[in-house]
Amino acid sequence: MNEALMERLRNFLLREDNITLLGNPASQEEIDHAQQRLNVCFHEDYMHFIRTFGGAYIGLAVHAFSNGSSLGKETVVDLTLGFREQYKELPIAEVLRTSYVISIDGSGDPIFINPAGNVFICYHDSGEFKLLANSFEELIEESFCEW
Repeated sequence: MNEALMERLRNFLLREDNITLLGNPASQEEIDHAQQRLNVCFHEDYMHFIRTFGGAYIGLAVHAFSNGSSLGKETVVDLTLGFREQYKELPIAEVLRTSYVISIDGSGDPIFINPAGNVFICYHDSGEFKLLANSFEELIEESFCEW
């Protein structure tokens, strides 16, 4: 992720009044274990974000392993395995097998990153999925809200 965006995120998330939005940074051990468990490789931008902020809310809840208290306790592993199970009979199941779920929108739809680093949303009512951003960085840039 570009350093200017990371600096804006730091300035926002490290403010005292945003403490519930910020998680604990992910360790390399947590990342390695999750990638192995999910049989995926996390994109570098996502890893940079979670190594710095953990699971954090920046206009969008980005789940990792230790999330800000306003996000809940679901990890990227919990979300991914849960949606893989929930959608196992749908055509999206094949896509989810090689992707990882980083967030859920307000309607309960999973937001996930595929092996190429593209970010998609899957609509639970239809099983269809749509490209949200070409990269995690682009998603953050579009979602980031500095109240």
